[in-house]
Amino acid sequence: MLEPQSADVFRAVADPTRRAILDALRRGEQPVNGIASAFPVSRPAISKHLRLLREAKLVVERRRGRQRVYALDPRPLDEVNAWLNDYRVMWRQALARLKTHVESQHRRTQR
Repeated sequence: MLEPQSADVFRAVADPTRRAILDALRRGEQPVNGIASAFPVSRPAISKHLRLLREAKLVVERRRGRQRVYALDPRPLDEVNAWLNDYRVMWRQALARLKTHVESQHRRTQR
């Protein structure tokens, strides 16, 4: 069972627009208007996405004069990475078994 914070992170990264916002913030902090201008949706829609990202603690907001500036905080993604790691291990094992099987079949046909 996921902790509430974990569920928030998974929910946050489930949406392609939010993932695109996170990708944009990897290049550095940006004001909300700069973020919003990169998307074909309304500024209020981007604000809702940013609020959800903030609640998941994936972005931090600060004021710079009259602007709200957002920056990425990738630390909560460690939990997503840990969850995915189990699947990486599973796929590596499955691919290793497939490789062994294919190689053994190939050796049989070469005889």
